[in-house]
Amino acid sequence: MSTARNSRIRLLTATATAAVAVLSLTAFSNGSDVRSGGAATNAAACQGSNTKTVAAPLNRPVNHMLLTVTNTGSSTCYLYTYPAVRFGAAQSVPPAIEASRPQSLVTLKPGESGYASVNLSATDGSGSHGRTEKSLAVYFHGPSGNESVGTSAHPALPAKGVYIDDSLKVTYWQQSMDDAVIW
Repeated sequence: MSTARNSRIRLLTATATAAVAVLSLTAFSNGSDVRSGGAATNAAACQGSNTKTVAAPLNRPVNHMLLTVTNTGSSTCYLYTYPAVRFGAAQSVPPAIEASRPQSLVTLKPGESGYASVNLSATDGSGSHGRTEKSLAVYFHGPSGNESVGTSAHPALPAKGVYIDDSLKVTYWQQSMDDAVIW
């Protein structure tokens, strides 16, 4: 009996030791988490002050605009979730296309660019409250995806403005232009 009891005690001790070791490694890791693609959660978010943002209407797909954000800083920054765009004096930002969520966090080393597509209006005319807007503000999210961080960007729009309606939506940030424009 005492041999079986000692074996159980050793097994429980080994299991507890392994659990403590795993928890210790997790607690003292480099601050990364799975949701952010392994990037440290105190990592620098891309924002208006460390990037250049360009908004370019596209011929194809129709009624779309491409946002290109280039890291102009001296260190890596991260594009979390999707751009919060505000046309004119809008009170809210459009929703993101959930199917466009990338599998990993968009990471921009100095000089690199990330992309998002903006679906400006319904191609079949079914959108309501259509209007032409001449100004755009792009806000950047932090690691949680719920907060706006840093300064916004104000890319120029064409002089004639862009036509938008209530079907307005954006893609998540993408590492490649091709991935951004397929939505």
